[in-house]
Amino acid sequence: MTRSSVTWHGRLGLLALLLGGCAPRAYDAARTPPTEATAEGALAEVIADYERLDREIDPITAGQEDDLTALSRLPDVSPRALADYRERLTALRARLTRIEPRTLSEESALDHALLAHELDSALEGYTFDLEAIPFQTGEQGFHTLADYLARTTTLRTREDAEAWIARLTALADYYAQNVENAQRGIATGRTQPRLVVARVLEVAQAQASVPPGESVLLTPLATLPATVPAAEREVLQQRALALVRDRIAPAQREFVGFLERTYMPAARPGLGWRSTPGGEASYRYLVRTETTTSLTPEQIHQIGLAEVARIRAKMEDTIRASGFRGSFAEFQRMLRTDARFYATTPEALLEKASEIAKRADDRLPRLFGTLPRLPYGVRPVPRELAEGATTGRYWPGSPQLGQAGAFIVNTSRLDQRPLYELPALTLHEAVPGHHLQIALAQERTDLPYFRRNALYTAFVEGWGLYAESLGEELGLYRDAYESFGRSSYEMWRACRLVADTGIHWLGWDLEQARRCFSENTALAPHNIQTELERYVSWPAQALAYKVGELRLRALRTRAEQALGPRFDVRRFHDLVLLGGALPLDVLERRVDAFIASEQQVAPAR
Repeated sequence: MTRSSVTWHGRLGLLALLLGGCAPRAYDAARTPPTEATAEGALAEVIADYERLDREIDPITAGQEDDLTALSRLPDVSPRALADYRERLTALRARLTRIEPRTLSEESALDHALLAHELDSALEGYTFDLEAIPFQTGEQGFHTLADYLARTTTLRTREDAEAWIARLTALADYYAQNVENAQRGIATGRTQPRLVVARVLEVAQAQASVPPGESVLLTPLATLPATVPAAEREVLQQRALALVRDRIAPAQREFVGFLERTYMPAARPGLGWRSTPGGEASYRYLVRTETTTSLTPEQIHQIGLAEVARIRAKMEDTIRASGFRGSFAEFQRMLRTDARFYATTPEALLEKASEIAKRADDRLPRLFGTLPRLPYGVRPVPRELAEGATTGRYWPGSPQLGQAGAFIVNTSRLDQRPLYELPALTLHEAVPGHHLQIALAQERTDLPYFRRNALYTAFVEGWGLYAESLGEELGLYRDAYESFGRSSYEMWRACRLVADTGIHWLGWDLEQARRCFSENTALAPHNIQTELERYVSWPAQALAYKVGELRLRALRTRAEQALGPRFDVRRFHDLVLLGGALPLDVLERRVDAFIASEQQVAPAR
């Protein structure tokens, strides 16, 4: 799962390459009827105003809820707009501060706490000017947002088509705004390293080389329904083609030139974020934001080392159970070279992923009381992104727009995509991982808009990693090799704690960071390189997975031990998921309240 580079702080968009007709949705009056004389009413007004601003800042997420005005817009990341957003968010925070949480109902107090967290995080993020780096990896940044939208946009009416054309009309200006932000990054010493820029340049060159008539940006218009007359469809398609040819393609070529002539020579020499101006304070901020904890980089590094040791012992046990007679390195070499562990065609890999996904679907009711209605599909990573893309990801769907979620599988370099890792990947990206968690939140229309669309990384990615462990309870790892693949994936996330803090806090080079992965996981060399480039480009994001999973596992253990035979895993999972994504400290309080409530229920006779 990833999110688009609308900005680096706050929840400002679905992710790519994770990322008007209706008025902005106000706070749900059925939950707390707003009256001006009450704290509940005051909170309702602040939430309604925040959500109105949030939809303005982030039209990508708003569009997923069938807001036609949002569907016609791209984010405005100009310095003028960013300054305006900061001023308005500051005013909202002041209004929220005047509301005493103790006067609110339990659910409203939770809304208050979450909104305070959102506002504080966003406002602190503005102080670091993170928008000055408008791209992370080759597939994650402003330059791929429109391509992602083209692949996930369904046009049902002529009005939808007009909204899409309006987005295309805005795209050249969106390029210009982000290039201006990148210029500011150059001026202030906040740039990506050369190896990251090289990957972004590869993707940008590929985009710029596509003939206008073959652009992916035309894809939505090719699927307009027959209810739109053929003559109108032709006019709409020609208007879009003219925009691609006359405005967008030139902007893409200019971006390539900017990367080659201006940005690459200014790319920062070191890998670590700490070496940038204000890097120490901003890395600490990013660690807090991504993990939603107060853990320091030093503490996280030590947690990573301890987890590496624990998981390595488990992997050694699995090797012995497999009957293999040889060293850990020899087992790694066998896994990386034995042809039986690799698909021979992209179609075979997709079919295998689909089969695992259906086995997981079949067993979900054992562990979950509530399941989403929204389905998901299994699709390949777009060909032009595959080389620099990770092994898989999830693209959220939209119940309102009739779009299924998508488990995206990288079908390039098949000799680097081992089948023994595929069950863990599928459980993480599809079910019971990202699709289950995100679709359930999307379907909670009784929650405020900002809560059902929250994307706290530690919760979302921590849940994805926790979901991999549920494969053991569901019986989805069928032999020692798949069990080893699951442990290898867990080790991968433990090594992230070591590598991310090593690179960005301790000043490691790429080879020092690579060692943990090459010595302790079965990951293919290409995957390791791709992952390392991602950690370099996106400081602290990779820390959220293991930190979140460890907290989720600890909270479940706490509930199991406190409740004993009263513990019901289906009720526990409903509690965790049906409140939407939460900061880890808020989730902990929610679980403690659940335990206290369950302890007061008389046991069944």
